Amino acid sequence: MASKQQGGVTYNDVDSSYFEKRGLRRHARIWSLWALGVGAVISGDFFGWNFGLAAGGFVGLCIATIIITVMYLGLCYSIAEMAPALPHTGGAYSFGRSAMGPWGGFITGLGENLEYVITVAVIVVGIGGYMNSVTQALFGFSMPAPVWWAIFYGIFVGLNVMGVEASFRFTVFITFVALAILAVFFVGAIPHFSFDWALNVPPTAGHNAILPKGVIGIFWALPFAIWFYLAIEELPLAAEEAHEPKRDLPKAEILGIITLIITAFLTLFLNGGIAPGAAKVGAADNPLFLGFKTIFPGGMGAALLSLIAVAGLVASFHTIIYAFGRNIYSLSRAGYFPRWLSITHGERKTPHVALIAGSLVGYGAAVLIWLAPSNSPVGAVLLNMAVFGAMISYIMQNACELYTAHAVETLNRQHFRRCG
Repeated sequence: MASKQQGGVTYNDVDSSYFEKRGLRRHARIWSLWALGVGAVISGDFFGWNFGLAAGGFVGLCIATIIITVMYLGLCYSIAEMAPALPHTGGAYSFGRSAMGPWGGFITGLGENLEYVITVAVIVVGIGGYMNSVTQALFGFSMPAPVWWAIFYGIFVGLNVMGVEASFRFTVFITFVALAILAVFFVGAIPHFSFDWALNVPPTAGHNAILPKGVIGIFWALPFAIWFYLAIEELPLAAEEAHEPKRDLPKAEILGIITLIITAFLTLFLNGGIAPGAAKVGAADNPLFLGFKTIFPGGMGAALLSLIAVAGLVASFHTIIYAFGRNIYSLSRAGYFPRWLSITHGERKTPHVALIAGSLVGYGAAVLIWLAPSNSPVGAVLLNMAVFGAMISYIMQNACELYTAHAVETLNRQHFRRCG
């Protein structure tokens, strides 16, 4: 394998067999891509966002969500422009490398990799919380959280390894199921909504029920508002498995963010504004379960619906496992990570090595935090880690867009001068 040095980076020349061992299969069309984007994020309506109620109160989280919604709209329109121009599995890494060179690509890809691997760990913590609530209510037993985590990691890493066709079909199915569960919840919660429940977070000294933590609470709530949208930017990772990436990726991105904006505000109002109120919902591992108990006070109905509600978490869990597998695969194929991580399954053409490696890292991080002596919920700690990685990726992606726009403007000026 020949190599050369340039700008502190080593480039290797590879033969055709290198890519033959790292091939992907095209399958996805617009609705599969839409489901991939929405499914990746929809768990944010089932778990995670609610910690923002404790951080900033109902109004503080509302303001934070409005701010984050505007920012994500800008990000999604930027991605909708860049993805057709660079339809590669690397996604954000490809944008960074094309605009700012190898080191820009590495930093962008590394931030996105941290985001996806840890986001999956956050979601599996939520799944464990819901499953323990359901089994306790229905069967009177529970299991240690890491056991639930291991079970779900095993099932859905296996499903992703099976092949892109099975993976996308399940993505479309589970995304529609998750949206249907949310629709049932929204309709049932409307008669129970009250601002008295929404504003029942105890205020700290010198503050009131409107902003119980003061203006600073809005800033504390921002990471949890991000959870309503985090991972919608994963869509470009499916570029090499989409039939028409230049046409379908932008449409799916915009349709996806519109869907998520609607569900985000309905969830915030209707889950935070019904009994037992924002104070308890803001500390729960299973906020939708608490809401279902209000809507269906008999207990059994709430437990069964919450079991179905796990579908929302599973939708994101499954699709972001897909994302970190493709992200690790693309960074490995480019030589940033060890190259053996990008080998794909001979028949199924799935990055099975990357999928297994990413799941082991995420599971290990969740278990370490679970074992550590701390009063902070495991999910909240992991969520902040995931958001940190996402912010690195977002800053780099927006820098790419600005750099590209500046380069295009410069070329246009030069063209007009020559024409003049």
